[in-house]
Amino acid sequence: MSETPTSGPDLAEKSLDTRKTNRLALLAEFWRYFSENRGAVIGLCFFVFICLIAIFASIVAPHGATEQFRDAFLTPPVWEEGGTWKFILGTDAVGRCMLSRLIYGAQYSLFVGCIVVSLALVIGVIVGLFAGFVGGKTDTIIMRAMDIILAFPALLLALALVAILGPSLTNAMIAIAIVQQPHYVRLTRAAVMGERTKDYVTAARVSGVGPARLMFRTILPNCLAPLIVQAALSFSTAILDAAALGFLGMGAQPPTPEWGTMLAEAREFILRAWWVVTLPGIAILVTVLSINLMGDGLRDALDPKLRRS
Repeated sequence: MSETPTSGPDLAEKSLDTRKTNRLALLAEFWRYFSENRGAVIGLCFFVFICLIAIFASIVAPHGATEQFRDAFLTPPVWEEGGTWKFILGTDAVGRCMLSRLIYGAQYSLFVGCIVVSLALVIGVIVGLFAGFVGGKTDTIIMRAMDIILAFPALLLALALVAILGPSLTNAMIAIAIVQQPHYVRLTRAAVMGERTKDYVTAARVSGVGPARLMFRTILPNCLAPLIVQAALSFSTAILDAAALGFLGMGAQPPTPEWGTMLAEAREFILRAWWVVTLPGIAILVTVLSINLMGDGLRDALDPKLRRS
């Protein structure tokens, strides 16, 4: 007896189940390689912790970010003489709780990282994809413009752009995104030029796929691995640059509890109140370190050559 042919809906359902299974297998394989890097796992755990602190800052913080206590100027941390449990990490020069300002500052740092990476990634990928796919004079013009941007020191160029646009956190994010964009353009262009000559791209072009679909649906998904790693590492760079601009007075303006701005406000008290300078610096250091460790783990897990080694 001949078998009953499988119906169309059954085939579609089986195909969907197969794709889900493949995705789960890929995620399991990715996590297996990622978890082999203990530093990356520690960085991921701390980054998730910072994200939770930032999301629930209004619940976790014992006081408001700008709330002042006139009777508690430069109160030391609780473990030092004169400290109090009301202000676990002490207060600053105008009586604001350091712990609360550090917690709320995590919101600004993560917000800066998300916005900067999103802007730089989207614009950089589009420009790099176009340059690598089209080639010719268009590619040359775009890449020479990127080379001009890369010729300037990143922080100096960001500082000049903020000076032109005006000191503010928004303008600082725009300036940092412009500075970071060439890295995504060059990385995307290199990946596209390596992929566009492969057989699957040629087959898609012969079958009549349009240029836009060919770029964004056929080539781009195969270029995402290095872009994900670059985005993770750029996240920490964006936080550092925003803190540097805030420290120079060109980023977030007081009384915003941004970590770089907190460092700038505390410079004159570095000798007699170490906590107002040290604690924001430690927050920046640990956050950036955790993101870099996580980025290294992503690179190791997504790069087939490193996985084979």
